[in-house]
Amino acid sequence: MKLTSLLSSLTLACVVPVAVAQKSHNPQADQVNWSAHKWQAPTATDSRGPCPGLNTLANHGFLPRNGKNITVNMVMDAIHDGFNFDKGAEILRVAAKLGLLTTDEIDNYMLEDLALHGTLEHDVSLSRSDIFADGSGDNLHFNETVFTTLANSNPGSDVYNVTSAAAALDQRLALDMIEHPDLTNTIKEFFVRAIESSFYLSAMGDPIKGIAKQEFVQIFFREERLPIAEGWVRSPVLITNEILGNLTGQIQQLSNWTSGPGCPWIRLQPEGDVSIV
Repeated sequence: MKLTSLLSSLTLACVVPVAVAQKSHNPQADQVNWSAHKWQAPTATDSRGPCPGLNTLANHGFLPRNGKNITVNMVMDAIHDGFNFDKGAEILRVAAKLGLLTTDEIDNYMLEDLALHGTLEHDVSLSRSDIFADGSGDNLHFNETVFTTLANSNPGSDVYNVTSAAAALDQRLALDMIEHPDLTNTIKEFFVRAIESSFYLSAMGDPIKGIAKQEFVQIFFREERLPIAEGWVRSPVLITNEILGNLTGQIQQLSNWTSGPGCPWIRLQPEGDVSIV
């Protein structure tokens, strides 16, 4: 299947929420030796990127701690071992494969490569600044001002849910359009942003209900650390493509998003060629 066709089919598949079934699996096969995965801050020579999930996995040693020479299979193994996502989750496997477009290497990439604008990285991040037309902006490092929108969402509660996730996406877009009126805001970016929101809800909370403790989510973004000491546990439910897609669809439906001008596009290589999706 062509890349653009696969992206389009995934987008359509996640628009409508459906009832999901929990996939049975052997819990004994999912035992994690957490003593081998203690959090370590990255060094000055380690590679980190715009994705807090992959950075967290590297900080805990589920991915190479130096953030380099990362393959698609490494990513799929890491998100399973660290968060209990299904290795066969098509949404996430496509994302892992798209990472290869951000580098000239044949079969691996560094986490910082993922900051290439227009492949996986996008405008209106929940935790990073945009890259502007003049080349300014920092889409690589965590930005507390940007993150404040998500951090302060769902006031009066100690959890985030699909409703607050959708509201945070809408508010981030409205604020970002003031600072960056020519930002890219097509169905592709909206889809990716909704997936990212369903990712933090399911990885840090209950993937069936789409509810996560605010404390856990904030530590995940700010420190790129699994909040084990605060009581977080890896999901006992295998997070399948169906479960992730259901949350993504709910967030999309609850959002008041409208498309900006232009067609969806994706950057196919670091040199800058672009393909219309």
